Amino acid sequence: MTSRTHTGVPSTGHTGERAPEDCPVREVLDRIGDKWSVLVIVVLGRRTHRYSELHRAVDGISQRMLTLTLRALVRDGLVDRTAHATVPPRVDYALTDLGRTLLEPLNALDRWASLHRDDIRAARERHDRAGDPLPDGP
Repeated sequence: MTSRTHTGVPSTGHTGERAPEDCPVREVLDRIGDKWSVLVIVVLGRRTHRYSELHRAVDGISQRMLTLTLRALVRDGLVDRTAHATVPPRVDYALTDLGRTLLEPLNALDRWASLHRDDIRAARERHDRAGDPLPDGP
């Protein structure tokens, strides 16, 4: 099935019968569609990390954003948080089995982006040189 507005573009099956917030693709993309969640998932895909290790490994993320991202990923069942009763306290973060299922599509996206980054940059340059305005919509 293709969308009504773009021929050849696969439809998500959303027929207007469900509220937009009930769309499973939208719900998942709301969680993993932001750059921080994807980066945290990829880093945790390598191994379990402590909070401070994650903060160092995810370049540019603030402590507040890392905390919010981890809370959301734990809530969604993608990351496990294990607090150890040690002095000083230690908290480990690891992907759950469900979280690990995201690694394959994220790795595929990474491969695609690596293969096509130069093509996309070239297309942007051609577009910008041509001075074409972006479409206004339907």
